[in-house]
Amino acid sequence: MIGKSLGLIEKKQNREDLKQMKLRNFKKEDAPIIAGWIRSEEELYKWSADSFGKYPLTGDDIIENYTPRIENGRFYPLTAIDVNGDVIGHLIIRYPREEDESSIRFCFVILNPAARGNGLGKELIRLAIEFAKEQLHAARIELAVFENNESARRCYEAAGFTEYAESEYKMPIGTWNCTEMELHCI
Repeated sequence: MIGKSLGLIEKKQNREDLKQMKLRNFKKEDAPIIAGWIRSEEELYKWSADSFGKYPLTGDDIIENYTPRIENGRFYPLTAIDVNGDVIGHLIIRYPREEDESSIRFCFVILNPAARGNGLGKELIRLAIEFAKEQLHAARIELAVFENNESARRCYEAAGFTEYAESEYKMPIGTWNCTEMELHCI
């Protein structure tokens, strides 16, 4: 899928093109496309920490991980599509605390590698913020980014997220420092 012609990537980016990106509900057929974007074990951990516990990742692994969470509610996997309907991005929005309806968390944020560096990550985050505010009435959005994922951090900062905590994650490939970020919506 990485080599597939993508409407927004083929031509020079402009603001009108970016506004045509849309978020829709995740579909099972998106899973193998998303799994195909993860080209190394390091990329897997940058994307999902140790949520899957294996590499390489398959579409079936994603579906198996998401299905019980979707059924329990409070978990919203979304897919970004371009003007041609091609899948170009993905993220999850979930409620991190059982009794808290005011805060949500962005997780598993990823773009097709061919789409990176074109402003599409920032647009994906902008659309997700809009969804969180309008559909989930979020007052606060949080996310985490590993220190070795500087391009993602810059994207989140450009969208208005600020650091509020740091932590360490122990994973099979080492211990990584992580920055917790937040955006207040009110």
